[in-house]
Amino acid sequence: MNQAATPALPAMTGMEIREPAYAWGQRVIAIDDLVNDGSHPEREPDALLASRGDVGEIVNIGHAQDINEPVYLVQFAGCVVGCLEIELVPAPMGLLPETDAAAA
Repeated sequence: MNQAATPALPAMTGMEIREPAYAWGQRVIAIDDLVNDGSHPEREPDALLASRGDVGEIVNIGHAQDINEPVYLVQFAGCVVGCLEIELVPAPMGLLPETDAAAA
């Protein structure tokens, strides 16, 4: 996302940009099966991209202007998937071995 263009959006559209609830590097869990809606060019339409319960890491955050929602690029084991907040929940601390040291 072009950072310089972001501040001008509310003035152009008359709405405030909705701030993301999650941050880059945050671990999240898919709350449902995530399937290709046709926007993932490397996979067949309707292919399973991430299964319910899969843990991923947010690698980028964008914004869908038409719905005024943050869009998260989440690295799951199989691929990077674009997700909305309603498709994710934060992963609890200590869920994965590499997070145990941070929780201690």
